[in-house]
Amino acid sequence: MPIYNYSGINKTGKEIKGTITVDSMPTAKSKIKGQGVVLISIKEQKSKTASKGISFGGSVSVEDLAMMTRQLATLIKAKIQIVEALGALSDQVDSQVLKIVLSEVKQKVNEGSSLAGGLAAHPRIFNNVYVNMVEAGEASGTLEIVLLRLAEFTEAQMKLKNKIRGAITYPIIMAIFGFLMLNVIFIFVIPKLAKLFKGMKKELPIQTKISIWLSDFLQNWWWAVFLTLFATFFLFKKYINSQSGQRKWHRLILRLPIFGLITKMINVSRFSSTLSTLLSSGVPILVAMRIVKNLVPNVIMKDAIEEAKDAVSEGASLTGPLIASGQYPPLVTHMIKLGEQSGEMEEMLSIIAENYEDQVDSKISGLTSLLEPIMMIGLGGVVAFIIFSIVVPMMELNSPR
Repeated sequence: MPIYNYSGINKTGKEIKGTITVDSMPTAKSKIKGQGVVLISIKEQKSKTASKGISFGGSVSVEDLAMMTRQLATLIKAKIQIVEALGALSDQVDSQVLKIVLSEVKQKVNEGSSLAGGLAAHPRIFNNVYVNMVEAGEASGTLEIVLLRLAEFTEAQMKLKNKIRGAITYPIIMAIFGFLMLNVIFIFVIPKLAKLFKGMKKELPIQTKISIWLSDFLQNWWWAVFLTLFATFFLFKKYINSQSGQRKWHRLILRLPIFGLITKMINVSRFSSTLSTLLSSGVPILVAMRIVKNLVPNVIMKDAIEEAKDAVSEGASLTGPLIASGQYPPLVTHMIKLGEQSGEMEEMLSIIAENYEDQVDSKISGLTSLLEPIMMIGLGGVVAFIIFSIVVPMMELNSPR
């Protein structure tokens, strides 16, 4: 049902604001007036999610979306009509944005649209995978099964993002802390000691000269440092967002030790899990591969999927282009080939996805445990350099002449 925001004057003369969920504007006005409120203004609340995008979350958290999807699957499994199920969910979800979106989807379905059609009007919340799977579920009569698969798929993507975010959080915090600490030392501590050292009238050690030079540079040119960092970041982002720059950058990432392997594993995991979910939900393989291609982040690995899709459209096997690209491990292509030959493609892809999710988890945990000592050693080395640049002249200052 539509949601209306209103303001008015109650019986005590106090101005109030509120929301009401009813079928139409006249009904909303009638109910509000029935409560003894003199209306000042009333307006239907519209969502702001009907804009282009492919992310699951948009302005709705992944957790809320996954929970809503599971609840919708449960209601449909209980033989409740889609319109009634959407109305019930709209009343009970916590997210205000999702509440409005569900109300609008319900209204579209009530007007004769399919559920997939209603969801497609909000691409920032429901991406191509979501809409195409719902459409396939509606066509095959297995909507509740498809929705459960969607909830599981959404949760799996969320867990992977959380693992990556958790792995890089500690190094980022350490890097920021170290950067701030070094700036405090070079801008506030070293200048005071430099005045003392200059009065010694002795040749200062090379590390002390370097520290004093860095201190003077940061004091006088700190703005240039920040400007250079900002400009470098901006130009780098612009370069990797260009077609040629993005391709070179993605190819370089795949060649990096450790990071390249993890990137390749994440792309293989996403490719396998998404394709398995789509095929299991009844989505045609060519449509499924087009969707999967749009969800694989690395453009080099994405190109191989596009070539594989073209091969399938011509009646060939999809494993040939994947093998030719050199980016998909032999075990992956071998299992996909076995799946094609045995007619158990979905099961094989699911096994690959589970295996690579475990490997990604293991590699990320290992990377985290490796980064921590490297960061500590790096910071320790910088601090030791600063300490020696200060201690050595101080010892000479206190030594008997």
